[in-house]
Amino acid sequence: MIRSIFFMALMLLGITAANARSIQGAVLSSKDSTAVAGAVCRVLSGDKAIAGTTADASGRFMLDVTSKNPLELEVGMTGFSTTRIIIEAGNKSLNTGVIYLDEGISLNEVTVRANQLSVVKGRTIVYPSASEVRASSTAISLFQKLPLAGMEANPITRTLTVDGGSPVILINGVPSTTDDLNSLQPKDIERIEFSRFTPARYADKGATGFIDITLKKRTDGGRIFAWGRSAVTTAFVDANIRASYHQGASQFTLTYSPSWRNYQDVYDNTTESYIGNDFRVDLETHDRNPFNYHYHKTQLKYDFSPSDKTLFSATISATPNFNNSRLIARTVDSEAGTYDNYNRTTSKDFSPSLDLYVRHDFNGRNSLEAQVVGTLSSNDYRRDNNYWFSDGNEQAYIMNVDSRRRSLISEVNYTHTFGERTQLSGGFQNTVSHSTNTYLSTDYRPKLTENNNYAYVRLGQSIGSKVYLTLATGLKLFWINNDLNKRNFIRNLSSAQVSWNINNSWSLQGSFRYSPSIPSLTALTDYPQQTTPYLVSNGNPELRVEENFVYSLGANYSYRKFQASFQSAYSDSPNSIIDDITYSGAGLFLSQSVNSKYRRVFQNDLSLRINDIHGFGAGLYMSLTHYQTAGEGWAHKLTSFDGSISLWWNKGPYTISYWRKLPGKYLYGHTVRKDENGDALQFEWQPDKHWTVGASWMYMFDTKGTRYPSWGYSTVNPSFRERYIKHNGNMVVLSVSYSADFGSIFRTSRRQLNNSDNGSSLLKL
Repeated sequence: MIRSIFFMALMLLGITAANARSIQGAVLSSKDSTAVAGAVCRVLSGDKAIAGTTADASGRFMLDVTSKNPLELEVGMTGFSTTRIIIEAGNKSLNTGVIYLDEGISLNEVTVRANQLSVVKGRTIVYPSASEVRASSTAISLFQKLPLAGMEANPITRTLTVDGGSPVILINGVPSTTDDLNSLQPKDIERIEFSRFTPARYADKGATGFIDITLKKRTDGGRIFAWGRSAVTTAFVDANIRASYHQGASQFTLTYSPSWRNYQDVYDNTTESYIGNDFRVDLETHDRNPFNYHYHKTQLKYDFSPSDKTLFSATISATPNFNNSRLIARTVDSEAGTYDNYNRTTSKDFSPSLDLYVRHDFNGRNSLEAQVVGTLSSNDYRRDNNYWFSDGNEQAYIMNVDSRRRSLISEVNYTHTFGERTQLSGGFQNTVSHSTNTYLSTDYRPKLTENNNYAYVRLGQSIGSKVYLTLATGLKLFWINNDLNKRNFIRNLSSAQVSWNINNSWSLQGSFRYSPSIPSLTALTDYPQQTTPYLVSNGNPELRVEENFVYSLGANYSYRKFQASFQSAYSDSPNSIIDDITYSGAGLFLSQSVNSKYRRVFQNDLSLRINDIHGFGAGLYMSLTHYQTAGEGWAHKLTSFDGSISLWWNKGPYTISYWRKLPGKYLYGHTVRKDENGDALQFEWQPDKHWTVGASWMYMFDTKGTRYPSWGYSTVNPSFRERYIKHNGNMVVLSVSYSADFGSIFRTSRRQLNNSDNGSSLLKL
C-alpha cells in the first residue's frame, strides 16, 4: 500500500511540476546586508495565501505556484518591516534578486508584533507576540500561552508533553532537552514550529510530537542569563545559568542546570494481596518514604561556521546525578504477623559524552549532515531491604550493582529539495554499546552488547496550494547479546500524514503511524532477584515485539485572537508489553514483563485559547479517553477525563497567572494510575530589563501536596496504593532571574542529530 501511495505521489509531482512557475530570490537586511534567515515568504492571490516558505540560512527562498493570475509576493520577518512585490499575470518564472528588509520598531528589546499563526507543510508555526513575551519570565511560561493544540506546559515540573508523551525538542535544529529549553529567555525565541506528528527521523526514539525553536539572529557579543527558584519551607531548588559569546566564525556556550530536592514527609499507604493456587497473603503497609536527589547538568559547546554553508560543532556534556531514598514501614501480614521494614536505596550516575558534528549545504537544494557521539556511563546502585519479624527473625534482600556502559552513536542524513513543492530526505543511524553489570553479592558479571541500526527515507509533497502529504518508511535492525541469550529484531517503521489548509481560518490533518516497540536489554535479561519475602523479579528473554498502530484526525480553527483545535485518535497495540505477577509455588511470586493480547486507546481532545484581550489571556484543554486492555483470561476497561486551565493578565511590569491541572487516569495492563495533581498562582514583577522577581503559591489549599494514587486489578496481586508528598502542600516558591547583554549572540546551528546516549542496561527495582 505504501509503495502505491509513493508512486501516486510521484505522478502528482510530475503533473504539478509541469504547470508550475517558480518565484525565487534572496532576503537581506538593509542595515548590514546579512541574510535574514527564517524570513516568511508568501504568495497571495487576492487575500488568500496560495504558497509559503521561509528563507534558508543564506536568505534564499523558492516557491512554486500554478496560478497564472496576477499575484503578490509578501516578505516579512519579526523585527523588520514587510515588503510586497507585484507579480504580473502569466506563466513565466521570476527571480526577484535581492530583497532588502528595513529593521522594525523595538521597545525594551522586544519587537512589537502580534502573534502570527500559520500551518505550513503540516506544521503549526507561531511567532510569539510582544504581549506574550512581556507576560513570560521563562520559556515554560511562554509555552503556556501559545496556541499549540495537544501540548501541555507544566510550570511546577517545568516540562512539556504532547498528547501525554515527551516530544522531540530542537533548538535551532539541535536535539535538546527540557533543561536546554528552560535555559532560554522568552525574548530570545523568534518562532516555534510544532507538530503532534513525530517526523520519521525521530520515529525510532519513542517520542510523541515535535517542537523546533528558532532563536533570534544577533551580531557579535555575549549574553548571560541566570534563573533560580526555591521554596520557603521546603528543600526545593532549581536553577539555569547560560552564558554565550560569539566572535567572528566562533561561538562558545556554557550551560549549567542544577536541581535539588530533599523531602522527608513522603507517605505511602498500601493494601495488597498475593494469591496463588494453594497460598494467599494479605498485606497492609504504612510507611514514610523520604528521598533526596541532586543533579548538575553541565555543557560546554563550541560552534565554528566559516560560511553560511558549513558548520562544525563540538559539545562536551556531563550530568552527575545522585539519588538517595529510604523506606521506613510497618506491615500487617496475614501470614507472618506485624513486622518492620527498612529499605535504603542509593544511586550515583555519571555519563560524560563528546559530540562531534558537521553540516554542509552544497547549494539551496542539497544538504549533508554527519555526527559521531561517544558516551562513557557509570552507575553505582545500592539497595538494602531489611525485614524484622515479631518472632525475632530477620531477612535481608540486597541488590548492589556496578554498571559500566560504553556507546558510540553515529548518523548521516542527506536532504534534497526538488523545489518548493517536493523534498526527499534519508539517513542512517547506528548505535553500538557494550555494558558490564557487576552484581556484588554474587560476583556475577554479565556482558551486554547491542547493535541498533535504523535506515529511513521521507518524501514531502505539496499537492496544489492547500494540501501537503508526507510519506515515510524505515527499517530497524536490532541485535542484542546478553551472555545467555541472543535476540535479533528486524522491523519496519512507516508513517503518513496529510494536511489541508482550507482557508486562513480552517485546516484539517490526518495521520497514520506504525511504530513497533522492541524490548529493552533490561526487560530481556534473565537474572532473578528476590526483593521481598514473597516477590522475585526477573527479565523475560521470550518477550515479543509490541506492535503500535496509531490513527488520528484533527481540525484547527483560528480567528483573530481566538484559536480552537479538536483531535480524535485511536491506537491499537497487539502484544503490548505489561508488568505481570504469577505464582511460582512455595509462597513465592514472579514479577516480570510479558506480552498481553492488546491495548486499545480512544482519545478525543479539545483545546481553546484566547490571547491579548487588554493584557488578558486564557487557555483550556479537555480530553476524554477510553482504554481497553486484555490478556489470557482477563480484560479491563477504563474511561477517563482530564484537562488543564491557564489564565494570565499582564499590565506593565506586573503579571499575574494561574494554572491548574485536572488529573486523569490511565490504564496499562492490570494497573490504573492517576496523573500528578497540581496548581499554581504566580505573581511576577519586572522592575527593569535585567531583573524579574516572582512568587508562586503551589498546591493551594491541599495539605497532602502531590498525590499519586494507583490501583491493581490483577487476580494474583490486587492492590491499592496512595502516595503523597506532604511537603508540597501549600508550598510558597520564590524565583528571580537576571539577564545582561554585551553585544549580541549570532546563532546559526542547524543540527538535527542525537547528542547523548540515554540507554541503560540495568534493571532497578
